[in-house]
Amino acid sequence: DKFENMGAQMVREVASKTNDIAGDGTTTATVLAQSIVQEGHKAVAAGMNPMDLKRGIDLAVADVVATLIKNAKKIKTSEEVAQVGTIAGNGDVSVGSMIAEAMQKVGNEGVITVEEAKTAETELEVVEGMQFDRGYLSPYFVTNAEKMVADLEDAYILLHEKKLSNLQAMLPILEAVVQTSKPLVIISEDVEGEALATLVVNKLRGGLKIAAVKAPGFGDRRKAMLEDIA
Repeated sequence: DKFENMGAQMVREVASKTNDIAGDGTTTATVLAQSIVQEGHKAVAAGMNPMDLKRGIDLAVADVVATLIKNAKKIKTSEEVAQVGTIAGNGDVSVGSMIAEAMQKVGNEGVITVEEAKTAETELEVVEGMQFDRGYLSPYFVTNAEKMVADLEDAYILLHEKKLSNLQAMLPILEAVVQTSKPLVIISEDVEGEALATLVVNKLRGGLKIAAVKAPGFGDRRKAMLEDIA
């Protein structure tokens, strides 16, 4: 039935958007959507104009959201975080405690990711600084040939959201970095052609401790991640 399918798709969209925005509450959103549809159907069947009904729903939603925000209690203690985490973890107290510990360690600005374990143990791993799944763009940037890693300490970081194919505009920056004797890490959409060759030559000559890395993510997400790094 095409109408049943339309309704099912709408409810899926409601649950999906709720999960994307809030990270939880899909069941509540689905129940609310069902109630709105059922009561709305009754109102239309009784002769109400569908557009007037839509405006009424929008006004009611705005009022309910404002009331919820007004009455909401912000959690402040680690114990309260653990309580919320336990509820989100289907009543598992150990999960709630681990979530509270993770939030305490990374702070409000930190990022917490959940990955499927390869063992039966649930573990908490804290990574200092920032980590993303990208590596150096040329093996010539390696500082430890045995481990094949580029290890640069206390480096300047240059962020560029577009491709770098020519370093002409960047020469003043590179010259200034050379004067400080500090390493430089370039993170951009890509570094190619003449730009990459110039950086490699400078690295091999020993004039510049440098590494170029492809920026993480794609599109708008890449821009957001570069802003996070900045």
